[in-house]
Amino acid sequence: MILKYRELFNTQFTNKKYQEFKDDIASDFDYMPTFRVAETPFFISNELKEQLIEGCNEVIALIKQDNFKGLTDKALELNHKVLNEDEHTTFLAIDFGICEEHGIVIPKLIEVQGFPSLYNYQFNLYEKFKNHYPFLSELTPFFNGIEPQEYLSILEEVICNNHPKENVILLEIEPEKQNTKIDFYYCHRDIGIPIICVTELIKKGKKLFYKNENGDEILVKRIYNRVIFDELDLRTDLKLNFHFSDDLDVERAGHPNWFFRISKFILPFLKGKYFIETTLVSDLKEIPEDLENYVLKPLFSFSGTGVIFHVKKEDIQAVVDKELYILQKKVNYIPIVQSPDGKVKAEVRVLCVWKKEDSTPTLLCNLVRLSRGEMIGVKFNKDKDWVGGIIGLLER
Repeated sequence: MILKYRELFNTQFTNKKYQEFKDDIASDFDYMPTFRVAETPFFISNELKEQLIEGCNEVIALIKQDNFKGLTDKALELNHKVLNEDEHTTFLAIDFGICEEHGIVIPKLIEVQGFPSLYNYQFNLYEKFKNHYPFLSELTPFFNGIEPQEYLSILEEVICNNHPKENVILLEIEPEKQNTKIDFYYCHRDIGIPIICVTELIKKGKKLFYKNENGDEILVKRIYNRVIFDELDLRTDLKLNFHFSDDLDVERAGHPNWFFRISKFILPFLKGKYFIETTLVSDLKEIPEDLENYVLKPLFSFSGTGVIFHVKKEDIQAVVDKELYILQKKVNYIPIVQSPDGKVKAEVRVLCVWKKEDSTPTLLCNLVRLSRGEMIGVKFNKDKDWVGGIIGLLER
């Protein structure tokens, strides 16, 4: 079935149609994403879908362990700790490289993030693909039989938690300058919450406010947090009226602590067929001789920043904060997507949410990144060898 859809898509594809598809995306806000949008979705077989689900469930099983916070408290000690942490993460993004092992296609876990991804953009990207390739409506990017409007309802519930829309904000650092701002625009349009820069918040006691278009001060009851501390730490030019470490009377959709708890920090704890040999540099008994088979990664960076793909012994020896880096075995990405001019590698990010009262996260949707290069996702939006924000389509 998947081969049928691939052949059908490739037969219908033209450069003119691809440009019309991009123009359709740009027409919503008179803006085209700064990251390259791939020409094709990724068609996911039922077998691969079941593997992805099984791999996700094994990651989730670790996160649901009673001792998980104890296992990951060190991640907070090494970073920022924010007060009033909730019981579990709100968002979960689980990244799998589509690899080959012993001649068999298998997803291998590359990274886990307790942080929101392009939830709104992915929903709209699916609609754009259907506009230009109507037969794609036979497939779905959603897991668990979820329908498009149901997806938006779940997302709204998780982000807003039944608060009035004006009291819920999407918070970011200069959102209009972010590469992912198209997702913010869709969130504002589809969910109805304002987009606010961290410098625009006003602190009064334990409460936060922002000014609406009329200049009225509006109470913030819940924050949909898109702020990455990596970036915030570098922006010493910003003048904030509050600190993330303050004791604030506000809910958070995506508490910052979970960004650190659920990160590359947990990779060494995961064992099994979907997981890669990963070691904290501080736990290395000796430096491997075959370093060409490893990647050196900082634990808490975002979008591939600081990754060293061609590792040398001196790189490991030069690491000062050895508790903040991992050495991870390389995997054999398989060129699996048949494009008109050759095969392309793929990485699938499964997007999950965890409702406040639910006992387990819900698998919702996916995001796919494609590459002809050695590694996917390094130097986000700068590496011409890969494209981001594509959709993976599953059989219904």
